Parts: sequence; structure tokens; C-alpha cells
Amino acid sequence: MSVQERKERERAGRERLIVATARELAERQGWDAVTTRRLAERIEYSQPVLYSHFRGKREIIGAVALEGAAEMAVALRATTSAADGPRARVAALAHAYLEFAARNPAVYDAMFRLDGGLAFADEDTPEPLKDAFAALLETLGEVAGDGVDPGLFTEVFWASLHGLASLTRAGRLPPEHTGPRVELLVDRLAMV
Repeated sequence: MSVQERKERERAGRERLIVATARELAERQGWDAVTTRRLAERIEYSQPVLYSHFRGKREIIGAVALEGAAEMAVALRATTSAADGPRARVAALAHAYLEFAARNPAVYDAMFRLDGGLAFADEDTPEPLKDAFAALLETLGEVAGDGVDPGLFTEVFWASLHGLASLTRAGRLPPEHTGPRVELLVDRLAMV
């Protein structure tokens, strides 16, 4: 292994450490607790080293969001692949989405609530975000209905899931009714 390869591997390892530490801190104490100073202390590197990887908290949030999007895509595909039939796949997808949001609130915030400097619904959208949307579209596109654009249907269904996730987390919707809400959403929107 060349010196350059070793340096690149070490740099990538530091980046992973920064992202993992930010994510852990955000999940435990919220994103307000994530500062470059605290991250530098926790990873035992100086702030200039941290800034050599990320220009600031916004880019760190973006990195967490990309990691979360990749994880969400894997979770959605794993869940839907185990379901039998279109309706079961849509219901499984909805439950997996809401479970991901509930289990990873800080990551979910990085993905959809906070400014991570990432472009959505644009040709500059990073691949992990495109893939997370594709994971939704793969299942939802098959139930969009005749004459309905599958992408548009996926956006509406996704917005519904996001609303359920956000309102439940905020205490506006009681979590014990998540199952019936998902059933209603699937029955009314999915043409199966």
C-alpha cells in the first residue's frame, strides 16, 4: 500500500468517525448539542482537522442525511421484498418508513427537517437521496393507478408518511393508532 493510499484510508476513517460521532451525539442530545467544538473534543482531533473534512455543521448534517438515506433505502427494500402482494408491500413499506423515522429521529431530522445543503428533486440530488426515493417508487409505482404518474403518486404517499412520522413524534398523534392510520392510508391511496 502506498503512502497516498494509507493517507486516503486514514482520511476516510476520520470522516466516518466525525459522522458517526455527530449522529450519536444528535440522537442522544439533539442537533443543538452538535457543535464543531464538541465533535473535535469527542473524536480527539483539533477543530482545524474537523474543518479539513467538513466546512461546518451544515455539511456534517448533510453527510448524516446521506448515510441515513442509504440505510432507509436498504430497510425499505428488505421489508417490501419479504411481503407477498402489492397491498402487503405498500403496508410493509409504510410501517418500515415510520419505524425508521421513530428509531432514528436525529437522522430523520437531518434527512428532512434540517439544512444539510443537499439538493432534493433536482439533477444535482446526491445518489443516496435518489436511491431512497427509488426504494419508495419501486413499491408505490405499482399501485399508483391508471393514468396516475407513479413519481407524483410516490411524492404524495411519501408526504403522507412524513406527516404521520412528524406529527406522531411531536405528540400531535397518539402512537397507538399508527397501525389503523397506515391501513387507512393504504386503503385510500393505493389502488390495490
